[in-house]
Amino acid sequence: MARIQQLSKHLINQIAAGEVIERPASVVKELTENSIDAGASKISVEISNDCRNIRVADNGSGIHPDDILLAFSKHATSKIQSDEDLFNIHTLGFRGEALSSIISISKLTCTTRTKDFDTGTKVKCENSEVKQVETGCAVGTIMDIKDLFYNIPARLKFLRNPNTEFSYIQEIVQALAIVNTKISFELKRNGKIVLKTTGQGDLAQTLKEIYSNDVVKNLKPVLKTDELSNLKISGMVSKPDYTRSSKKNYHLYINSRSVKCSVIQKAVDTVYKTLIASGKYPFVILNLEIPPQDVDVNVHPTKKEVRYKNPNQIFNFIRTAVEGGLTNYTEHKPDNTVTVNNIVKLEALNEDVKIKNDDMYVSDIFIQNFQQEIMPVKKTEISKQQTIIEEAAIPEENIIGQYKNTYILIEQDNGLEIVDQHIAEERYIYEKLKSEKQIASQMLFVSDVIEVSSTDMSTIKEHMDKFEKFGFGIEILNDHELIFRKVPMMIAKVNPKEILADILENIEGDIDRLEEKILITTACKASVKAGQKLSLWQMQEIIKKWRTTKMPYTCPHGRPISHTIQHKEIAAFFQRQG
Repeated sequence: MARIQQLSKHLINQIAAGEVIERPASVVKELTENSIDAGASKISVEISNDCRNIRVADNGSGIHPDDILLAFSKHATSKIQSDEDLFNIHTLGFRGEALSSIISISKLTCTTRTKDFDTGTKVKCENSEVKQVETGCAVGTIMDIKDLFYNIPARLKFLRNPNTEFSYIQEIVQALAIVNTKISFELKRNGKIVLKTTGQGDLAQTLKEIYSNDVVKNLKPVLKTDELSNLKISGMVSKPDYTRSSKKNYHLYINSRSVKCSVIQKAVDTVYKTLIASGKYPFVILNLEIPPQDVDVNVHPTKKEVRYKNPNQIFNFIRTAVEGGLTNYTEHKPDNTVTVNNIVKLEALNEDVKIKNDDMYVSDIFIQNFQQEIMPVKKTEISKQQTIIEEAAIPEENIIGQYKNTYILIEQDNGLEIVDQHIAEERYIYEKLKSEKQIASQMLFVSDVIEVSSTDMSTIKEHMDKFEKFGFGIEILNDHELIFRKVPMMIAKVNPKEILADILENIEGDIDRLEEKILITTACKASVKAGQKLSLWQMQEIIKKWRTTKMPYTCPHGRPISHTIQHKEIAAFFQRQG
């Protein structure tokens, strides 16, 4: 074995660079974050030479000429002074590793000036050697990197193709631009502008500049403050009917620092799990503002991971904030809604108003509500009530009719809204069941014996309380057979064997979601079916109740409930101006 010897400063920096500088995007991240910490309002990033040449220019505070040499030495920083500062971080950078790492693996020229000096300073760095001269320049800093990894051929071999490497760079700049809306960002590749924001301080405007108007139209604001814990979360999340195929568009921040946070991700996923289909993900932008002493950002070399003092508190705070943002639903709700509830306010007595149209299909849940709200009236009030019922039946929205006995067509000011009748009612019933403390059941005098596997029987026995909670009464006959003694009243006409089969098939090994699957299956079976012809009155009832739901975007399975074809799109097809 060779003798122990002290490594050179340059080799030490190259080893350290392997942790801090993984690829060209890492350089862009470190330098751009330094520009943000310097108070810049304009940041320009230029990429060339297959992402090996990087130029980052800003109009920030600049570097003092007496500090410039120190800035490129290892563990030199202006952002922390003592041990206590490490647990009270207010800047993006704080370790003092980035610049010393970068100059060990590239040829770097830094031009900088502070407002206190008439001239600036130019520093040339190569192989960790630094040379300084005076120069003329504007206030701010320009970092010009050439031939990244020129002296580490092995690292060059591990880089992906230039397009892939640039995509990583673009993601970094986008992430920083999203959370720093008051800063104007510009990203160029080989002289061509790829991304540009105006720095107007408005998140929606920034997203339009980075993505499109279509993305912004499908996002809803999230804002919640807990003054006691000094917590605040802000941002935007997508409607459940606007999804992506990966979590690539989870933009998560802690005190404006881009992070990969499992606590925030889990909170978001919990909210969306019954709103979107499996394998689909929302578009999320969330910035959690938290006292620096309550979060540790010094967990990982890239500062991407964080650790909280109270992760459960953070989880619940974020979950309720996202739920609140999604339930703040105001689209398509008519201002002149006429409902039975706000018209009929009479004491319950013994006589009933009869429903005369026996041919009309009325869902079980509506009959129950109708009987509770309308039917108990005095005989002398019948004529008056018939008038009120007629008034209540006045179309609340301009329903045109049904398409394929499955979709309800509604004329809106901005176009034609198409609503799936089954899943619209399913969403309403699901939320109604979820909010009820006790679900009405109906006893079954005759019930078929249902055979189940030993595994399924074990699941049923272990979670009998969950079935009971939602109106099911099950009697175990033996290790493989059972019968239903009662079922929720609204699905009394459905074959219990079919209900149980659906519940067990949809668990997919996830026992934790059993209660949710019972709810979803019950709501699905109780809802009006696709292909069923409805009267105008029935359609009004389905739409009216659907409009009152907290999450009217998708059914519990994650399928979108409605779609609007814009009037301008229809007019354009027929070559009309509007």
